[in-house]
Formats: sequence, C-alpha cells, structure tokens
Amino acid sequence: MPDEALTRDNAGPLPDAPATEASVPTEEPAGHDESYTHANQTTLSEYLESLLVTVILALFGTSFVVQAFKIPSQSMERTLLVGDHLLVNKFIFGGRGGWYDKLLPYRELQRGDIIVFKFPYQDHPHFVKRVIGLPGDRLKIVDQQVYVDGTPLAEPYAVHDPSSGYGDPLNYNFPPVGNQLYLSSLQPEWARDIRKYIQGDELVVPPGKYFAMGDNRDHSLDSRYWGFVDRDAIMGRPFLIYWSVEANSADYGSSTFSERILGIFDTLMHLPARTRWNRMLHTVH
Repeated sequence: MPDEALTRDNAGPLPDAPATEASVPTEEPAGHDESYTHANQTTLSEYLESLLVTVILALFGTSFVVQAFKIPSQSMERTLLVGDHLLVNKFIFGGRGGWYDKLLPYRELQRGDIIVFKFPYQDHPHFVKRVIGLPGDRLKIVDQQVYVDGTPLAEPYAVHDPSSGYGDPLNYNFPPVGNQLYLSSLQPEWARDIRKYIQGDELVVPPGKYFAMGDNRDHSLDSRYWGFVDRDAIMGRPFLIYWSVEANSADYGSSTFSERILGIFDTLMHLPARTRWNRMLHTVH
C-alpha cells in the first residue's frame, strides 16, 4: 500500500476524542478507488516520460552518433550497391583538436576511408565517396592509375568498366592541364578555380580539404568534376549495411508522389525476393 495512503488513513482524531462533524468520515461512492486512480495517473506519466526520453535519445543519436542512409547510384560499386541501406558513424571523425580528443574514440581521416558528406553544389544533400587525397598530397591520374606524391596508389577497390571503351577522360589524364574539352565537363566553379591548385602535372590538396573519388571510376561524379571536400562537410563513415534491396538508379530518381507510393507497395509485396540476404549486416570497408 502506498505510504501516502497510510498517512491519509492515520490522519483522523485520537480514539478518545469526541467525534465532530469535521472528523466524521464521509463514505466514498461504491467502486471508487483513489489509490487505483493515482496508480493509473502515475503509470501514464511514466509512459510519457519514457517516450520523451526515447525521442531525445533518438534525436541525439541521429544528430551526433549514427544515421541511416541509402545508396541511390552506382558510383561506389562494387563496394556499395544501389539499394544498400547503411548506418553511418557520425562520431568517429568528431575531433577538432581539443584537449578532450585524447579521451574519446576519435581518429583522423585516412586515405581509403569511405565518407558521407554534404555536396558543395546544387541541391543534393549527401554524397558517399572514398578519400583519395589528404591535405598536402600531390595527386595525378595517368591511364587509370592514381599517383600520390609520385607513388602509384594501390587500389584493390577500384573498378573500371571495359564496356565503356575509352571511358572517362579524366580517368586517363588528371588534372586536365590546358585541355578545354576536359574543362568544359567540370563544375563551373571548379573549372575556374582548379588552376590555382595545379603545380606541374599534379593537383595539390590544400589544408582542410580532401580529394574524394567513387570506386566505380568510369561512372562516378566526384572530386575530379567538382573539386575538394571541405573537412566541415564530412558527416561520417559508413560502417554497416543493415539492409539491401535489389534496385537501380531509376528507382531513386525524381518521380511523382503517387509513383513513390506505388514503388513502396511494390517493394513491400516483393520484399523477401528482392532483399539481398547475403549483404545483410555486411561491414563496409
């Protein structure tokens, strides 16, 4: 029995004292249980409090720790496929040089890291690419081979499409020194600024910037075309494929509201058959 019920029961006059009108207990309506009503109110408040805490933790988690993304294009194939749904660690690159960085599991960005970042141009919220050039690196591409500081870069993850013929010209000669054909394919702002970072036949990555490329080199819109990734634009590193579904880029293209709804129903109806079970809980490298 609750303590306050005991207090309430012991609040009457002493046994020898004459009863007065104020001390005469009033009868409560049949079936009324004040302690039961109070318990209901307490349970409801506890549920609301738990729900509020859950929402706050979820918001904190998606803002600072982990966030879910999906892959809509083939630029990272075969590492990441269209239809892969990822969990991204937003905490790993959080350090900014403070004294507390040594106490937390932060680490510096490394060459070869896959990153999710905010695209610097247009209205595209996020890109996923692989870090190829770090601040201070001297970088060039000759005949599909990436060189960093004059040394060939080992890239077991890189994919080249033999069916594309000559393929992407910037995959054979980058940076595009003095070739207007190449410059015309660049983002206008990058075409204007790229010459500032070219020394000889190499591109020098400036402080606080990163050079990122897709693994599917002949089908990737990456730093070759629009420039460097700013450090502050990097959100985190994908670490787990929690779900993967058979899809293509057209499934994630622009469509009407009704087409998106029909697409959702179609996916749900064929969910077991379309799920790539062998990629479930697959770690990302």
